[in-house]
Amino acid sequence: MRFKEWEQKVPNEIRSDVVWKIEAYRLGLFLSDICWEDSNKIITEKRFALADQLYRSVGSISANITEGYSRFSNKEKARFCEIALGSTREARDWYFKSRHIVGEEISQTRIDMLTSIAKLLQSMICNNRTLH
Repeated sequence: MRFKEWEQKVPNEIRSDVVWKIEAYRLGLFLSDICWEDSNKIITEKRFALADQLYRSVGSISANITEGYSRFSNKEKARFCEIALGSTREARDWYFKSRHIVGEEISQTRIDMLTSIAKLLQSMICNNRTLH
């Protein structure tokens, strides 16, 4: 599924929320949707722990961004972005490990997207740490 196609299917309640403006959130949410199919493919190979770890780490990215964005202090926002960054790096690791099942090309595409999310989160952390 392509991002633009997926974006049109996201409920208006989510798209009209201010957190939707955050690119890392949108990418993380999109990745959690496409990870669903990847995880199902991994489950068919009876790699339940791998599928569970992958889906949990990917799902945690957008969840922590949205939770952190709901905090008042910039210090707390930065902390939740750091948690999301940890989940992003973990997911990247699990996608690399799953390449034998989901395929090299899909794995690399997901790793590239996770690397983009990581860069966005690093910037968000720096911005929130420097604001008082």
